Amino acid sequence: MQAIPFVDLNKQYESIRRELDEALSRVFTRGSFILGAEVSAFEREFAEYCTVSHSIGVASGTDALKLALLACGIGMGDDVIVPAHTAVATIAAVHAAGANPLLVDIDPVRYTLDPALLAQAVTPRTCAIIPVHLYGCPADLFPILQFARKHNLLVVEDCAQAHGAVYQGRKIGSWGDIAAFSFYPTKNLGGFGDGGAVLTGDPARAEKVRLLRQYGWAEHYISSVRGINSRLDELQAAILRVKLKYLDEWNASRRKLAGLYYELLSGTELTLPAQPADASHVFHQFVVRHSRRDQLRGYLKDLGIQTLVHYPVPIHLQPAYADLGCPKGSLPVAERASQEVLSLPLYPELTEGNVARICRVIIDFFNRKSR
Repeated sequence: MQAIPFVDLNKQYESIRRELDEALSRVFTRGSFILGAEVSAFEREFAEYCTVSHSIGVASGTDALKLALLACGIGMGDDVIVPAHTAVATIAAVHAAGANPLLVDIDPVRYTLDPALLAQAVTPRTCAIIPVHLYGCPADLFPILQFARKHNLLVVEDCAQAHGAVYQGRKIGSWGDIAAFSFYPTKNLGGFGDGGAVLTGDPARAEKVRLLRQYGWAEHYISSVRGINSRLDELQAAILRVKLKYLDEWNASRRKLAGLYYELLSGTELTLPAQPADASHVFHQFVVRHSRRDQLRGYLKDLGIQTLVHYPVPIHLQPAYADLGCPKGSLPVAERASQEVLSLPLYPELTEGNVARICRVIIDFFNRKSR
């Protein structure tokens, strides 16, 4: 029986191959590869898509988050509140900016930052909150923003997994003071390599990001501030311009396939992803959970179905972050989630037949275990 991969990027390429090849040829013919016409056009188009006035292309999603923090004046000695259940990249970006991450446990339904726990986390040095829109589900932004305004904190949205998601009628990335996106190849909007963008409605912060991404150059070879090299290249921008036109269509396909998962798995022992009434989920991942996660994953693997775990070890229990001051048991919701979550295959080109087969295997697993 044919294997089902977790994701198949080649199928997406084949579906729009002619347009992508033409876009790449356009860049090769023009002969400009760094911060040229394609980057400028993509920045304008992506800002318009997200209903934000400024978009600045950078080299990766991690750099986007780092530069967003630096553009807000956040750095050495500052504390930044982050969710305990997230990709390591979120924490790495905070450290790269020179700041200190303060881990807060997650909402057990959304798997995003729990707003009810913010009050006990904030310190006199806290400058910002990073809500991560994990798995494609928007964080509960309204109470987070309320808390931030009350305590004079900035809100930096981590949108790496939620391109096109909507919260209370507005696109994510348009709510906070500044936002970071990733265009890693497997994202809902992904390039053919690394890439990222910083979005903001503040022209001064936008200009600061533009300076920081290229050595602080206000004019060529003249550094007005200390910056780095973090530029979105023309080839990636050309690819992303093509793919952006299909993002809503692909997200609709993800929702349709997710709907089939819900329908076929609703009677099983699995906990299925939440679909908050105030948000439009874009299902970057379809994450189920169960106490026998590892056995289920092994059963699926034996039958040719690839799954992944996002994420198997919470940040505070990883060796590199043992100094964050969060011993085992201090963030129980995140710790339990890491032991139970399982990401099933879900990408726009996945067939309904494959989803049905995955669900049959899962149902068979639980039927066998109950005998």
